[in-house]
Amino acid sequence: MEAGALLAQRLVAYAGRDDVLVLALPRGGVPVAFAVSQALRLPLDVLLVRKLGVPGHEEYAMGAIASGGWSVLHRDVLNSLGITMATVEQATRRETAELARRERLYRAGRAPLDLQGRTLILIDDGLATGASMQAALQAAKAGKPARVIVAIPVAPPDTCRSLRGQADDIVCLQSPELFQAVGQWYEHFDQTSDDEVIDLLAQADRAQAARAAKAPNL
Repeated sequence: MEAGALLAQRLVAYAGRDDVLVLALPRGGVPVAFAVSQALRLPLDVLLVRKLGVPGHEEYAMGAIASGGWSVLHRDVLNSLGITMATVEQATRRETAELARRERLYRAGRAPLDLQGRTLILIDDGLATGASMQAALQAAKAGKPARVIVAIPVAPPDTCRSLRGQADDIVCLQSPELFQAVGQWYEHFDQTSDDEVIDLLAQADRAQAARAAKAPNL
């Protein structure tokens, strides 16, 4: 969670504010976002997204989907690789089913936090093409927040530039020109499990409840 601790240092202006929410992109973004939420004493929720991977090279995104039916397609990738819409639709059906499974599992009946009028900090463990974050931004903006901030440990320069017109602010710790994959910039990059996501969300809920109980009644 070192990446989250470093991000929190760049986001300290938002610490303790009751109009700010941290939204994690599961699964990898949850440990990073948890560290930010705890350091800044902010509530944590998830914003479910799923990458649409290129067949045979699933780590390379041809698009992404997010909760609420939002989607992004990288037409340049589809055209350059000759990927048909039938292939895209097949991937979308598969990933929609997985997104729904995770939504049920992670929320366990809890309603999403209200986004309207809030400042949202969207966090992932890093970005490559940025497709997942683009879909997340669409879904987040549908909640009518006041501001949306993207906060990430690492992303290539082109991806950061492409997101600047879609978010109110971007905080990126590293933006290397020679970028191959997110994992190369972590000393330890183990896959986050469903159980870890559930545990961290439960810890965040307990911490937020404890903070609310200590808050003075006005």
